[in-house]
Amino acid sequence: MAEAITREGLAQLKSELEELEGEGRRTIAQRILVARELGDLSENAEYHAAKEDQAHLETKIARLTERLRNATVVESDADATVVTFGATVNVTEVSSGRSSSYTIVGATEADLKTGRLSAESPVAKALIGAAPGDTVAVSTPSGTRQFKVDSLG
Repeated sequence: MAEAITREGLAQLKSELEELEGEGRRTIAQRILVARELGDLSENAEYHAAKEDQAHLETKIARLTERLRNATVVESDADATVVTFGATVNVTEVSSGRSSSYTIVGATEADLKTGRLSAESPVAKALIGAAPGDTVAVSTPSGTRQFKVDSLG
């Protein structure tokens, strides 16, 4: 199943994978080598911890490789007049008057602390297709929240 991702997200994914396949594997291999030199492997906690870390690293590499294989870069339309995937949108929460800026990204790129909102989130789903000046309602566990779209970009 294809996963929508921004060009920036794809570059970050490739970079992380390169780091794990290179430096990450070298570091684990060195730990295993040092632990082997400590003697009896059956009772060698350092060796077993390093082997376990190696298994976790390889699992993470496999997951990232699979994500990369399934990634489809979706470009945002700079001339869009409504909120789209990859767009940055400035909104104001109606009840609190608090302004926020979100960039709509793929689920695996989401990071709310940096304003990167998953396209699969209820807020993003409500915002996609909205134009500046529109107000959208989002159902949340604590009740309905309304956001006014201030601008794009």
